Amino acid sequence: MAQTNASTLVKNIVLVHGGFVDGSGWEGVYKILKRDGYMVAIVQNPTISLSDDVAVTKRVITGQNGPVILVGHSYGGAVITEAGNDPKVAGLVYITAFAQDKGESVASLIKDPPPGAPVPPILPPQDGFLFLDKAKFPAAFAVDVSPDAASFMADSQVPWGLEALGGAITQPAWRTRPSWYLVSTEDKMIPLTPSGLCPDAQAQ
Repeated sequence: MAQTNASTLVKNIVLVHGGFVDGSGWEGVYKILKRDGYMVAIVQNPTISLSDDVAVTKRVITGQNGPVILVGHSYGGAVITEAGNDPKVAGLVYITAFAQDKGESVASLIKDPPPGAPVPPILPPQDGFLFLDKAKFPAAFAVDVSPDAASFMADSQVPWGLEALGGAITQPAWRTRPSWYLVSTEDKMIPLTPSGLCPDAQAQ
């Protein structure tokens, strides 16, 4: 079981997905965690605005029996950075995710990528929402899954709202909660900083 310190045993894991997809992408992780005896809940964020996604995540946290480890992938990191201030959250896990500081948003972190960083194939906004170029989706977002799975993911993209990207963090939970960060050096969506982490992702 996950431990935040020597005396705290946490059995509840809440998984938060990123942009362009839904919670079904956590299925493999869900099965592993369940097999290992964890209680696992998966958030289905609409990814329309950060505030809405934080509210949805907090409702799932409230439904857990006991302390929670909150896990976010990609944009889900922004969500857990804000939602992680909930008193039931015992720790945060960032999986190649955004971990902003106070006042920062996803939009502010991606506007000036480091030289040579991959540029996600994001199409111009449509009615306030973003999509990835379907033809470039597999190489950018799903390079390590089967071609059939990547094609399905490209065709079933969830619209990502500009309000979600522009939502600013009011109080970064990673400053007050034990936090861990998994860096994927082959990620093609979120640029790494020179230190090897996403901007402001200072795991504690």
